[in-house]
Amino acid sequence: MLSKPALPNAGHVRIKILIYSSMKNISKASLFIAGCSIIAGIASCGNPQDKNTKKTEKKTSANDSLQSYVNERIDIYEKVKLTTNLNDLTINERKILPLLIQSAQIMDELFWKQAYPQRDSLLNTVKDEKTKSFIWINYGPWDRLNGDKPFVAGIGPKPDAASFYPAGMTKEDLKKSDAKDKYGQYSVIKKDSTGKLNSIPYHVLFAAELQKASNLLKQAALLAEDPGLKKYLNLRADALVTDNYTASDYAWLDMKTNNLDIIIGPIENYEDKLFNARASYEAYVLIKDKVWSKRLAKYVSMLPQLQQGLPVDAKYKKEKPGTDSELNAYDVIYYAGDCNAGSKTIAVNLPNDEIIQQKKGTRRSQLKNAMKAKFDKILIPIANELIDKDQQQYINFDAFFANVMFHEVAHGLGIKKTITGKGFVKEALQEHYSWLEEGKADVLGLYMVTGLLKKGELEGDIKQFYTTYMAGILRSVRFGAASAHGKANMQCFNFFKENGAFIRNENGTYKVDFAKFETAMNKLSSLIITLQGNGDKAAVEKTQKENAVISAELQTDLDKLTKKGIPVDIIFEQGVDVLGVK
Repeated sequence: MLSKPALPNAGHVRIKILIYSSMKNISKASLFIAGCSIIAGIASCGNPQDKNTKKTEKKTSANDSLQSYVNERIDIYEKVKLTTNLNDLTINERKILPLLIQSAQIMDELFWKQAYPQRDSLLNTVKDEKTKSFIWINYGPWDRLNGDKPFVAGIGPKPDAASFYPAGMTKEDLKKSDAKDKYGQYSVIKKDSTGKLNSIPYHVLFAAELQKASNLLKQAALLAEDPGLKKYLNLRADALVTDNYTASDYAWLDMKTNNLDIIIGPIENYEDKLFNARASYEAYVLIKDKVWSKRLAKYVSMLPQLQQGLPVDAKYKKEKPGTDSELNAYDVIYYAGDCNAGSKTIAVNLPNDEIIQQKKGTRRSQLKNAMKAKFDKILIPIANELIDKDQQQYINFDAFFANVMFHEVAHGLGIKKTITGKGFVKEALQEHYSWLEEGKADVLGLYMVTGLLKKGELEGDIKQFYTTYMAGILRSVRFGAASAHGKANMQCFNFFKENGAFIRNENGTYKVDFAKFETAMNKLSSLIITLQGNGDKAAVEKTQKENAVISAELQTDLDKLTKKGIPVDIIFEQGVDVLGVK
């Protein structure tokens, strides 16, 4: 059993995050660090010893500077133990959990190979233990919550291509090539010995690891008592080794009575910042909260009605969203891979396949225990610092839960195909699709809350939902503007600000104007859906450049939170030992 280096928490708590034996077989690739090599030259004057001393001092100074950065940034994460009540699980379900966790750990290793395959070589060159810990948290040497800033000496900017494409390949290179599956989700682009670009399927590139994960899911299926879960596990096991995920996606949507769940495979496209095409490996191991899930069941059926009421021209809302979907609450007991990198996901809306979404719908999974941890440890302290004193009374968990939940439901609203003949919105917008889609879900989630409150289908005061949303934005903008969610958060913040939805008091707190908030919400909803429906990539890019920025004033306010020691996000103590299962 290998263990990650101890991680300081809030300056003095040290933890160990365990990496299981399934990780031992990772190969150690050679590390190339640009700018670190010393180029020999001929000195024209001066003492060579003095020159060497100066070089040493410069290198030490750079290392110290980067270590100071790490020392400051590593405390932005709060440790949370991922556990839940297992008393209602059967004996077989308890036996299944370790198998699901082991398969998730393999996804974690595969994501490392996608995000930063030189991991082991890098860790061997780094002596500072805090820096090693920060590398583990970020799945590489770039700070994911600060614009992907490098924090290891000699490391340059994070490449948009990750390891999905050859180093130095341009978009035009791929466009002009005759490579098959140029923009496929489940393949990488490599150069052969002649320099020709070719695609290699995931199931070929990662055959050994995927076969092992598949076998673990098959073992879990043998123990599964719920027929829906059994069918899904078997089909997902097959999908991992074939890259054919459609059948397992449908089976996953068909599950209704399962207590356990696992989301596993190459799913999100965020890591591919070149084309937003290639999917990254991740996994969530989940246990259903039946009480909360029952409360949520009615909302999906209302999607068609809400679609028709969208504040946008009729031609942008002709599509009928699928309603054969599940809306459930879960406790998550294991995160792995992409979803564990940087900011931690607290709700999931899947599958991403637009055709399946139109035919069948999606499953919206609310990760209640992770959500509650962020609310208690992050959102409440932020609200106490940055929300107007008279409006702090409106901050509550039910509103936070609903806002996040309807964000996920809102992914099913709007438009999937352009009205301009450019195909699916995702194809038309490419690398700009994800952040705009997340922005859409944010604002349409609010639209849904507003509409359901007016219809009497949702309990609460609109002031609670709007104020909690405002606090949520101030929480989320701290993730920076490097990620899709970060760009989306900044778009929403700046748009609402420009439209007077909130004001900033002289003391640096924010006060919501509830009437203007609703107006701005409808206006932004119309703008985003129109941009998506037109498939105008240039217009979307222009919008992003203009608005996905953190102003100096806002940064000053966010710095207050850092000085108060309020965490930006959470990290997990997780696994079989934490759960008490073997």
